[in-house]
Amino acid sequence: MFLLAVLCVTIAGASPRTSSDSVVVPTVPVDTPRTRPKVIEVSDWYGRRLTIHRWVAYATIPVFAVQWAAGDRLYKRGADAPTWAKTAHRVGATSLAGMFTVNTITGAWNWWDSRGTRQGLALRTVHALTMLGTDAAFTYTGAKLSNEAETSSDKRQLHRTIALSAMGVTVVSEIAMKLWNR
Repeated sequence: MFLLAVLCVTIAGASPRTSSDSVVVPTVPVDTPRTRPKVIEVSDWYGRRLTIHRWVAYATIPVFAVQWAAGDRLYKRGADAPTWAKTAHRVGATSLAGMFTVNTITGAWNWWDSRGTRQGLALRTVHALTMLGTDAAFTYTGAKLSNEAETSSDKRQLHRTIALSAMGVTVVSEIAMKLWNR
């Protein structure tokens, strides 16, 4: 607006400035090209894998709840735990192994497919690394500690601690992706 007034007054022949005023007009080269954002292409299967990954991730929450309930009975009663707890814990552990396998494959594949997308890369990378850590924790808990937990109270405590910690990290990582991955 001020520049328009200066232009009008200048055309009319009067000077709008006093000796103490100065107008600085920044110069921008006209031939400076605008930089365009880089187009990132992902495969057609990216969206399909993401949908599978999300649904399997949502389905882990109720399985975690059943695992916690059955595992708590096994922890407190040991060999005297009810049959439902023993069966549910085995079925739940096997289900989680399959679910984590599917999510590790779909998640790693989509992480690799979107590696050129800088937006959200840090969050996706932290999520991928934490989930690989929980994969390792659940594998150790199931493959190594499950047999030892049947005869040793120390190993039973370690089995429980690692499993609950891995569950907590998984849920926090899922929530972080749901809230901040746009």
